[in-house]
This record gives sequence, C-alpha cells and structure tokens, in this order.
Amino acid sequence: MSLSIIESCVNCWACYDVCPSEAIYEAAPHFLIDAKKCTECEGDYADPQCASICPIEGAILDAAGESINPPGSLTGIPPEMMEKAMAEIQAR
Repeated sequence: MSLSIIESCVNCWACYDVCPSEAIYEAAPHFLIDAKKCTECEGDYADPQCASICPIEGAILDAAGESINPPGSLTGIPPEMMEKAMAEIQAR
C-alpha cells in the first residue's frame, strides 16, 4: 500500500511537511514517495495528508494508480467544462 506522486507535481513543498511517515522526498524533476515508508496515513488520519493539501489535480495516485484528487475535484469545474473554456480562450 503506497501512494505515488507523478510528473505533474510542481515541487511546491505543500505535501512534504504534512506526511506523518516522512515518506515524501525531493527528487528530480519532482517529489516522490518512498513506498516502503508510505502508510497512506492509515492510523494517523482519515485521508492521505499529501493529497488533501496538494494544489495540483491528479498529481497524487493511490496504489491502484487512480488519482486521489482527480480533475475537477479542487476547482469544482467538471473536466468537460474546463476543456470547453480552455478551447474558447485559446481561440481568441
């Protein structure tokens, strides 16, 4: 059982200090999670703290490879609406 951080991570350091198992470490080009240390905050918190504070949608995955904070979860904007809005902006 372990979470992972993918390349969309922007190295903002938000997750680093909240990890109770000190599983997050700095690596190039983005932060990573040590699978041997990661407990997914089980026994410490109800939700993984790294994902609860991460400002980047889709940057943290669960053990199954599913995004813990999928697109739209932080902004409240459904992905379809975001794509349409971005297309309109880029067309200008």
